[in-house]
Amino acid sequence: MKQATLFIVLLGFVSLFADMTYEAARSITGPFLLALGATGTLVGFISGLGEFLGYALRIVSGWIADKTGKYWSITIVGYLINLLSVPALALVGQWQIAAVLIMAERIGKAVRNPSRDAMLSHATVEIGRGWGFGLHEAMDQIGAMLGPLIIAGVFYFHGGYREAFGILLIPAVLAFSILIFARFLYPSPKDLEISTVQIETKGLSKVYWIYLVAVALNGAGYADFPLIAYHFKKVATVSEQWIPVFYAIAMGVDALAALLFGYLFDKKGLAILIFSVIVSAGFAPLCFLGGFYEAVLGMILWGIGMGAQESVMRAAVALLVPKDKRGVGYGLFNTGYGFFWFLGSTALGLLYDFSISTLIVFSVLLQLSSIPFLIKVRKMLH
Repeated sequence: MKQATLFIVLLGFVSLFADMTYEAARSITGPFLLALGATGTLVGFISGLGEFLGYALRIVSGWIADKTGKYWSITIVGYLINLLSVPALALVGQWQIAAVLIMAERIGKAVRNPSRDAMLSHATVEIGRGWGFGLHEAMDQIGAMLGPLIIAGVFYFHGGYREAFGILLIPAVLAFSILIFARFLYPSPKDLEISTVQIETKGLSKVYWIYLVAVALNGAGYADFPLIAYHFKKVATVSEQWIPVFYAIAMGVDALAALLFGYLFDKKGLAILIFSVIVSAGFAPLCFLGGFYEAVLGMILWGIGMGAQESVMRAAVALLVPKDKRGVGYGLFNTGYGFFWFLGSTALGLLYDFSISTLIVFSVLLQLSSIPFLIKVRKMLH
């Protein structure tokens, strides 16, 4: 158990500094694109396409990882692309080039995530699936909380976007250094999982596909933060200096929610995920219609939903997929989730320029529509 926990913590520190890098950037990409001349529709499309690429390519990298067994090599290459794309934004002066780098960052994440999650899944057996993924997500989101605060500090001392993106090279280098250290300390993470008898299957189970429909619907209705930040800046609900702080608040809530929901998942199963969907669905009206304080509450609910998605949703996949198909299982899971996130983000961007009220209804209804499928999965697992 000690070795498994240490492995999770090491990858947690990698994610902490990596998230400090790219989540800091994500906290200002909406206003940054606006400053470069992009419209709300373009922001929704760019962020949505970036998320889609960041998820769609995971089925490919997951399949390659399972076939080759090169989980570490694929993870390292993905982090390299993922991390270097962010400080490169400091050199950008056109929204088209910024869009390419934003999408490159997501592509890097697509390359490394299935392999990393497959390696993590081996280490979570002894300490609990939910708690293991929850611990990793909590460390991840500590970095996601600190990163935007760094950006807020840059703006406070009258720095601009160039300085904000440039300073993120420091946590990027730290993340990559720890990753290489973990690689040499744990060359074969699969050995951390105690061998169990697996049921032979030719493909993924029916319950897996129903679960995939549920998370895809939830993702489709979840507004990406760049669009929320774009709205804050456009209507002046939140000042430019406060926008990254709002994102930091959401990431802090995400970290706490991941730990709590991860623990409860090991005790109560998918019921806790259903509860999180009900709670987080209320973020849209608060963020897009409310004032400053309503927006704070909206970001808290948004963070609760993200915490559940990044911990419980990932943990559940390990229960539904055999050990030797984890790369494909996580890759396909993230591809489906990302495809519908892309469709939803694009639709939300279009609706924003057309009717904010319609955007809110669309967001809430899609998230809640995932609940019947989650209930079905829960019944099938019992």
